[in-house]
Amino acid sequence: MVGHGVLRECLLDPGVEGVLAIGRGATGQAHAKLRDLVLKDPGDLFGVQDQVTGYDACFFCLGVTSLGMTEEAYTRITRDIAVRAAETLVRLHPGMTFVFVSGAGADSTEKGRVMWARVKGKAENALLKLPFKAVYVFRPAFIQPLHGITSKTRMYNVAYVLTAPLLPALKALFPNYITTTEQVGRAMLGVVRHGAPVKVLVSKDINRVGPG
Repeated sequence: MVGHGVLRECLLDPGVEGVLAIGRGATGQAHAKLRDLVLKDPGDLFGVQDQVTGYDACFFCLGVTSLGMTEEAYTRITRDIAVRAAETLVRLHPGMTFVFVSGAGADSTEKGRVMWARVKGKAENALLKLPFKAVYVFRPAFIQPLHGITSKTRMYNVAYVLTAPLLPALKALFPNYITTTEQVGRAMLGVVRHGAPVKVLVSKDINRVGPG
């Protein structure tokens, strides 16, 4: 869902010259600026190094729900794929900006009781240590999908439908905890172009960053 949101903003932004979308499946979109790279393992970029050169930023949006998953399986998807991909990219492009989509409540101490939060924290810590030009972690809370974008997780889509009538009131009551797929995408472009005062951005920070 977040990936489709930032893809939309990149394709609409006249300052973005080209987009390489890496995933287990194609985006299903056709655009002059877009190229799909389908990989069985999106973390293994070693064999496609020649295809991932020349880019200023990586927006890492891959994620799954932890429901029903063991910590080992969740770690393989949430931490290991991101870190392996980032390690290849930083070797090829140390001047790149890397943006990792985490989540509100991630545990940077790596010692909390909540499994998904520990794993997210481990991923964040590992990525923040890499010698890119800059690394930013996005920790959005509630993300409102816009422009026909939907989540691959059915439970989330049901939640979005049920909460839609309440969103105006929720935004008024909790403005610092709600963002949109559009704002997240525009903020990703913004931190690449002009940075941010913090490395870890929560929803209120994301909402303040424009595309530049």
